[in-house]
Amino acid sequence: MEPNDIIKKLNLVPLAEEGGYYRQSWVSDFILDGSNIQSEYGEVKPAGTAIYFLLVNSYRGFSALHTLPTPEVYHFYLGDPVELSLFYGNGKVRQVLLGSNIPAGEIPQFTVPASVIQGSRIVPGGEWALLGTTMSPGFTEKDFTLSFRDELITNYPDDRELIISLTRENGGS
Repeated sequence: MEPNDIIKKLNLVPLAEEGGYYRQSWVSDFILDGSNIQSEYGEVKPAGTAIYFLLVNSYRGFSALHTLPTPEVYHFYLGDPVELSLFYGNGKVRQVLLGSNIPAGEIPQFTVPASVIQGSRIVPGGEWALLGTTMSPGFTEKDFTLSFRDELITNYPDDRELIISLTRENGGS
């Protein structure tokens, strides 16, 4: 299977700022309206959302560093292993290897805690990976905050090369 086959079969589209391809595959019918959950933005939110997410080395082959205000559960489906990098507020950095080779230390599912800076890339030598993510409360456009290279390097100077590999020069597309 080739990335273009997956893009066509799953009706994926480019994810402009972050990188990769995606399609929202589920939005909960249950709505959180502020009376049953505190929303950072005072907005109505779905109780949960899910997406397909395809990383392809030939198209902006990484998910740029960003934060989300609620946890995000990653699910590995197909392809090459993915290195998920997490930058915590206490200055620590953790890397998790998503994949299907459990004996080799890869894991098929991982939850990124709320407000942790995250980014991912296909392992060196890999070509593509199909993942999914699920969020509860559900994702809305206001949730996504792109991280900027210079600020991150200031806050995590020992991880400069990793930061450069997971950010775009101008911070956006």
